[in-house]
Formats: sequence, C-alpha cells, structure tokens
Amino acid sequence: MLKKFFSKLSQNYIKLLEDDEYYDIKIEAGEDPYVRIFRAHKNILCYRSPNLRRIIASNNRSNNTNNLVHIRLPNISPEIFQIILKYIYGGFLSLNEQDTSDILKILAAADELCLQELIDYLQGYLIENKSEWIEQNFELTHRISFQSTNLLVIQQFCTNLMAKSPEKIFDSFDFTSLPETSLIKLIERDDLQMKEVEVWEHVLEWGLAKNSTFIPDPDTWTDDDFNTMKNTLQNCLPLIRFYCLSSQEFVRKVRPYKKLLKHQLYENLVNSYMDPDNGQNENILFPRNIKINSRIRFIFTL
Repeated sequence: MLKKFFSKLSQNYIKLLEDDEYYDIKIEAGEDPYVRIFRAHKNILCYRSPNLRRIIASNNRSNNTNNLVHIRLPNISPEIFQIILKYIYGGFLSLNEQDTSDILKILAAADELCLQELIDYLQGYLIENKSEWIEQNFELTHRISFQSTNLLVIQQFCTNLMAKSPEKIFDSFDFTSLPETSLIKLIERDDLQMKEVEVWEHVLEWGLAKNSTFIPDPDTWTDDDFNTMKNTLQNCLPLIRFYCLSSQEFVRKVRPYKKLLKHQLYENLVNSYMDPDNGQNENILFPRNIKINSRIRFIFTL
C-alpha cells in the first residue's frame, strides 16, 4: 500500500518560499514603477518550469561567478507572479477571489513559464465557468489566447464563438486586428454562419487594414498594389467559396478585384456563371452549413 503525504509536503515548501534563508536566486517581476523582488530557489524553479530552467541556465553561462542569480520577468506583474510561485512551490491554486481578467493574466503567465499542468487547468476552468464573461470580453480573451501557440483550447473556444455569431462578435471589436492564424481558422470552417459574400468583404477589409496606405477603391490600384494585396491574402483566398456567390455578387464584389485571383480560377468562375452545367469545376469548396433562423423556418412551414 502506497500512502502519499502531499499536504504536509506542500506546507513545508510554502514555508521554504517564505523563509529568507537559503535562497539562491532573486526574481524581479513587473515593470517600473510596479516592480517587486522575489527570493526563491533555483533547483525548484528549474524542475517546475522549463522556461525558468532555460533563463537560469543562460544566466549561469554568462555569469561564471558564484554570485546570487538575478533574473527579470517584466511581462508578469508582482501580484500574478506571487500566485504562480505558490503554485510552483505548494502545488495549489485558489481562484475564488480572483477577477476573471486576473485569471487570464495567470494563464498568460503560466504560458510564458511553460507550466503545462496549470495551462490545461485554467483553460478548462475559464470555458466551464466563465464562458459568458469571455463572450462579453471577447477582444481581450482572443488577443491573449492568440499571442501563444500553446493556448489551443481557448483559441478553439473563441473561434467557435466567432463561427456561431460572427456579426455579434465582429460588432464588439475591431476584427481587422485578428492575427492571420485566427482569421484562417475562422473562414476555413464549414459552419461559419455568414454569407459567402460577407466573408469575402471581411477578408478584403482585413487585407486593407494590413495595407493602410491603400485607397479602398480597387480602380485606383496599380499592378504592384494588387500584387501586394495578393501576397497579404495568399493564405485566405483559397478558403473563399467563390462558387457559392450569386452572379450579381460576383460581378459587383469580385470582378473589381479579379487581379487578386489566379487567371484560371477567374476564368472558371466566369464560365460557371455563363454555363452552370459545364462540369469543369470539380475541385470546389462546398457551401457552408448556415443554419436558417428558426423564425424564418417557421414562416416557411405555414
């Protein structure tokens, strides 16, 4: 029979953290004027945080003396780092009295320090308990989650929200601030609840925001301008379902930008509108699964 005594072990390590003796590293958390110095122990930090291990190892290589190690963590506030330290030493975390915005900061700090166990827990906690807050504070949550390649659960949750209620989300913040990875994850979805012409318009608007010197009117663009925009949108254009546009939408919304499209694609699109049964368009994306509003569906059944 194996008996685990983790509770007492946790208490002892917290006492070690609070003790002013035996420390061998100082950590400067925060930025001026809100900076605090924490005393800690290299061995514990190295084995609990892969990123702190790298920072400490780099410091040791550049400092051949036996002096006290001093490192800086300017991206993590003193209040948040104190919470992180208690997790590192004691293996516990209390979120009952934390604002949700602070929980997001804890998540960002855990990500910076590569604390995977804590990252996984916090992502699940936020989605399960704070989904309404996330929707109300979507821009902040989205920005923090997509600053990392490791917060995939929160990223997926944000993408799901955008796919289900795109206009609601887009109206709440400047969608042109979306990183390309986020935009791609959104427009590649089959369940994006948005008309294809609107997807196209939003992608164009996003591209214009990335080239702020461009005049919105494509009639004023030079060939270099089109090439620049084509390069900006190179990963988005293949995800637009042009064949789902009406002929009127194509003429009004796409034809002015035909230089953004590959020549053969544009010719195939023109042919498809002139002769819908020509059978030359085999490799096309199917229409999105847009749900009909329940009220409209009721009217249709009358």
